[in-house]
Amino acid sequence: MALTEARPLALPSGDEGNDYKPAGVFTRPTASTGWRSWVTTVDHKKIGIMYGATALVFLMIGGFEAILIRLQLWSPRGTLLSADLYNQVYTMHGTTMVFLVVMPIGAAFANYLMPLQIGARDVAFPRINALSYWVYAFGGIFLNTAWLMGGGADGGWFNYAPNNGVIFSPSHGIDFWNLGLIITGIASLAGAVNLIVTVLNMRAPGMTLMKMPVFTWMTLVTQFLLLFAIPVLTSAQVLLMMDRLFHANFFNVAKGANPLLWEHLFWIFGHPEVYLMILPAFGLVSEMLPVFSRKPIFGYPFIVFSGIAIGFMGWGVWAHHMFVSGIGPISVTTFSLTTMFIAVPTGVKILNWTATMWGGKLKFTSPMLFSIGLVTMFTIGGLSGVTHSVAPADSQQTDTYYIVAHFHYVLFGGAFFGFVGAFYFYWPKVFGYMLNETLGKSNFWLMLLGFNLTFAPMHILGLQGMSRRVYTYDAGYGFELWNKVATVGAFILASSVFLFVFNIFYSWRKSKSLPPVGADPWDARTIEWMTPSPVPAYNYDPIPTITRVDDFWYRKYGETKDGKLVRIAETEDVVQKRSDGKHIHLPSPSYWPIVLAFGMPIVAYGLIFSLWLCLIGGLIMGAAIFGWVMEPPDDPDAAHADHGPDDHVSDDGTAGELTEGEPSAEADADADATKEAETVG
Repeated sequence: MALTEARPLALPSGDEGNDYKPAGVFTRPTASTGWRSWVTTVDHKKIGIMYGATALVFLMIGGFEAILIRLQLWSPRGTLLSADLYNQVYTMHGTTMVFLVVMPIGAAFANYLMPLQIGARDVAFPRINALSYWVYAFGGIFLNTAWLMGGGADGGWFNYAPNNGVIFSPSHGIDFWNLGLIITGIASLAGAVNLIVTVLNMRAPGMTLMKMPVFTWMTLVTQFLLLFAIPVLTSAQVLLMMDRLFHANFFNVAKGANPLLWEHLFWIFGHPEVYLMILPAFGLVSEMLPVFSRKPIFGYPFIVFSGIAIGFMGWGVWAHHMFVSGIGPISVTTFSLTTMFIAVPTGVKILNWTATMWGGKLKFTSPMLFSIGLVTMFTIGGLSGVTHSVAPADSQQTDTYYIVAHFHYVLFGGAFFGFVGAFYFYWPKVFGYMLNETLGKSNFWLMLLGFNLTFAPMHILGLQGMSRRVYTYDAGYGFELWNKVATVGAFILASSVFLFVFNIFYSWRKSKSLPPVGADPWDARTIEWMTPSPVPAYNYDPIPTITRVDDFWYRKYGETKDGKLVRIAETEDVVQKRSDGKHIHLPSPSYWPIVLAFGMPIVAYGLIFSLWLCLIGGLIMGAAIFGWVMEPPDDPDAAHADHGPDDHVSDDGTAGELTEGEPSAEADADADATKEAETVG
């Protein structure tokens, strides 16, 4: 039976030896290893791994589309792609990279790390967590099946109206785009609610909000952005679906509709979208820089509140994407000012990261190099972004390659550099062995070179007047050289991604002949590193009591009266020993999340091709919901504790955490263990 997830329930006094089985429990075949263990898992750690692996697969697809774009623009009058196919390729490239790569990688780290960082054994709703992954996976697959059924969407990743209407795009590509993103939006909403509830209700004893790690804070802000931004996009997509499939007129100019409605709805979602992609990377870098600078993060409250400020202010800058759409001088002035102001909290983060490194004992490991890469590349992207706040300059830059350069410096140079660094940093925690450091450093320098060769020339191309979203250009305008440089850079960048993938397989093979790296190979600061590596199914046994920010660090180190850092405990004395977990309450693995998610694309196919398919998909979803409701909440083959008077069950049928302040035998035992381990005065 799979030991998937754990819940901290107190064993009632005198009942420790009971062989408890909930009424009505029936045994279902599951596996602790093999593909069934992954298909049925509700373990937040396995789900995080699946998010990351699936995002890397979509990265390969989106990267291949990017290479096709650069080959088409290698020389004037390129003939590799037709105009129509080029429109499809760049639309699907942007959509894939934003919705199926960058956002899900952030979700991968949030799912795996956030419960560990707050000292929880699980997320609040494990089955809903599994559902969110499978909905994302099926939504991404559905979106890409458009290539097999007439071609992909061809209106850009933003799909402006009225170009997204049937008149200008009669194929089903935009229908696949529209319904696919509605499906993945459901995944994002389910994940957001789950993670918000987890952070607010399941923190370890003593962990107040201002003792949470920075990554957990940025995850929380990101989930709130998702919670309010996704419904805005979904509302626009429902209107578009009604226009395209049921002959409504929400964006039909001939019937008096205003196509700017789509732009407003899309960018009200789209600019918070930028920050919900970058904030998780900011949080990860804020965890890595202190470790390799041998210093705590500089200005912890400032870096937390600057992230919160970015989340709030991100809602007030959407119309700087619309300066040339005729929204009027008052709106242009207002959004110019808000665009300038949002640079302030972003600048605070950059200054905090710089101050963290300043005077530290820097160790240039692979994670550190990628972290510094994020700080420098994002700074360049931020500076080019500030120029968009000047409306006359923005009017010249809009729809040129200058915008493409800025966008990629922010998202690839920012988010992706941070995520790759975090892969190197957290790999030993997840899998018990490290990725090869020599290959990792080569990976960084190759990626840095390829990235700058690809996107730095686009600033020049944009200022020279080369329009984006054009499939070819004429000779004699000065575009040839920089397009060739960008194409060479794209191939170098692609080779750096392949080197990362090669490092994964190379390190995996080498790990079989190497000793385990241990729980804390980097001498880290936050409490996820006090669990064994790989992390056991139950995460913690017992749940730790938290006394300060970077609690794990202060269990290992103290300061003398003159401020000198001294070691007060060895890592092996602080790291939890692996237990059998027999007293820990486990939720049951389940097939129903994948079955429920599978019904959604069938409904979507039905909306496009035949409403009878909608009926079939609806029946599958209905059966899955019924099976979900009737399924026993617990793993019948795992050790169980009787429900005590203070224990409760969460809404999706899994056992919940004790709320803060409720007494439990486990909390008392943990407090005693913490007093023994904590020797800092």
